[in-house]
Amino acid sequence: MELILLQKVTNLGNLGDKVTVKPGYGRNFLVPQGKAVPATAANLAEFEAKRAEYEAKAKALLDEAQARLAKLEGASITVKANASTEGKLYGSVGPRDIAEAFTAAGLPLEKSEVVMGEGPIRHTGEFDVTVHLHADVETTVKVVVEPEA
Repeated sequence: MELILLQKVTNLGNLGDKVTVKPGYGRNFLVPQGKAVPATAANLAEFEAKRAEYEAKAKALLDEAQARLAKLEGASITVKANASTEGKLYGSVGPRDIAEAFTAAGLPLEKSEVVMGEGPIRHTGEFDVTVHLHADVETTVKVVVEPEA
């Protein structure tokens, strides 16, 4: 399936690239999310006509992500969780908990922007968590998990 990318997609291409992807990926993810359109002659002409608009939108998104990066750089958050005396959590601390804690602290963060490659946190302690704000903007924040009193 050939598509024209309307924004930068990690590990796939940049704005305006004509890419070939598997039909399910294009039909079920890229097109519904507004990240791409089918590569037809009409869509190619429409894209070229609106190219400057798409590039301005992409630049605005990148600038906004870099502004948020400046605020998140070196940020730390403490999450209280129910834990045993050995430090093992009853349950876990996942992306939603981390995003809610940062938002409550005045640093808005979406659940989908928190990347936890090793899965949820299941012990008390200090952890480094990756935050993916944009295809080109990524940072690491510190999450401290403490037992509830």
